Amino acid sequence: MALRTAGSVLVVFLWSVAVALGQNGWSVTYTKKSICTLKGSTVEMSCSYTYPSDLQVKVTTTWWSTTLTCSTTCILTGNPTYIWYRNSKIVQGASSPSYTVYFKTEDRFYCAVKDINSPAVSVEGHSYFHVTYTHQRICTLNGSSVDISCSYTYPSGHTVSETIWYTKGKLNEAPQILSPGYGGRVEYLGNMQSDSILRITDLREEDSAEYKFRFRTDQTTWEPTFPGTTLTVTGLQVKVTPATVTEGQKVTLTCSTTCTLSDNPNATYIWYKNGHVTNQSISLFLNPVSSEDAGRYSCAVEGHEDLPSDEETLTVTYGPRNTSVSVSPSGGIVEGSSVTLTCSSDANPPVDKYTWYRKNVTSPKASGQSYSITNIISEDRGEYYCEAQNGRGSMSSTALMIIVAGKPTSFVTAAVGIIVVVLVLILCLSGFMWFRKKASKSTSDTRDTSENVQGDSSPVYDNISGMAMTSTAAQTADTDNQDYVHYASVHFCGSKNQDVPLYSTVQLPQPQIQDEDLQYAAVKFSCPSAATR
Repeated sequence: MALRTAGSVLVVFLWSVAVALGQNGWSVTYTKKSICTLKGSTVEMSCSYTYPSDLQVKVTTTWWSTTLTCSTTCILTGNPTYIWYRNSKIVQGASSPSYTVYFKTEDRFYCAVKDINSPAVSVEGHSYFHVTYTHQRICTLNGSSVDISCSYTYPSGHTVSETIWYTKGKLNEAPQILSPGYGGRVEYLGNMQSDSILRITDLREEDSAEYKFRFRTDQTTWEPTFPGTTLTVTGLQVKVTPATVTEGQKVTLTCSTTCTLSDNPNATYIWYKNGHVTNQSISLFLNPVSSEDAGRYSCAVEGHEDLPSDEETLTVTYGPRNTSVSVSPSGGIVEGSSVTLTCSSDANPPVDKYTWYRKNVTSPKASGQSYSITNIISEDRGEYYCEAQNGRGSMSSTALMIIVAGKPTSFVTAAVGIIVVVLVLILCLSGFMWFRKKASKSTSDTRDTSENVQGDSSPVYDNISGMAMTSTAAQTADTDNQDYVHYASVHFCGSKNQDVPLYSTVQLPQPQIQDEDLQYAAVKFSCPSAATR
């Protein structure tokens, strides 16, 4: 390095460092112990360092498997995740540092923690007892069918004599062997040499379990210790968001399961309302929701319409509406009668408070769905209305006019009046008849020309010759050529001493003109005593 000193001052800068010694595989070596240079110049300092391999793959081999362990010289803190690679492809990521190989392979494996890789190792080819499940987890619908499959290997020289599927029992419970035909829903498929399939039909939620496979050869029975296939049988359920629905809100209906369906993770659902198809989508949106949207909803996975969910959600709450007042009786209202007003309203939840008001009156009149006014008077007339209220709001009805008519005449009073009128009429008629009868009797007495004679029990007859009419009225009648018939009233008094009937002839002479006048006469016969007979 060339440094110019003309017109400048030489400055000596001493840089001193110490050499770091190695410890537990860690070491740093500096190139120079000290450096002297000028002020304002540039300097380079260098070193070299070494560190131990934190990550190493240890291989443990048995007659049935090979276990790979990602080891370190110390225990790593923070519960790190170990990533295992097979030929540079990730095959496992877990908190466990071990990975077990059960199959014949000549691949290269290595592990990594936080992007730090271990050296790769090769697993020499061996033949083991091993089972590989096609799926670690299966989620399917209640009522459907499922195939649980696996492949298996075994050492050469062995011949498979039996394959068995079973469910892992709970704690202190024996495994449940699923023989072909078990429950009428189990079937075995496969070639009995390297693969096996367990088919279960008409699945039920109680079929959810861990299913494992084991096989028997002519030399031994082998059962793997690692996990099998976990089956989850789920039903469909309609989930409503939000849980409490009020009219006007945005509501989402989701067809949910307890797990993600294995054969259809992005399923499309068919939606039903009251048993009728209403939509086809992953979720059903009601925005805004109204009371007309209330009903029974269900869903089904497209392609599995025969396996719908149970019907649910949907209740829509809303405040009172269509509030109205009715009156009973519905006819005219008169003083002294009773009236009942009834308030009706459509609400969900139902109305929990009714309040009655009279128009232009500040304070409420009453509470309750019905309001009764007994012995009503004219001062009670006016406009009445009610207010219905629930937890979602309130609404008042239109006012109803109550008109009170005057008190009518009572039935007793009317009856007494009628009786009085009838009595007055009867008295008047009786008086008229009495006067008429009296006048008729006077006329008869003046015309009585007979003597008092004693009659007998037989009829008495007499000849009466009519006199020619000489009165002015009779003459006038003759000139008018009209016939007048004269009648005689004859009264007979019976006699006890005479048995022979007496006869009398009444003869009217012929008038001078063609038209005859018929005259009337009243003849009275008295019954004399025997001394004067």
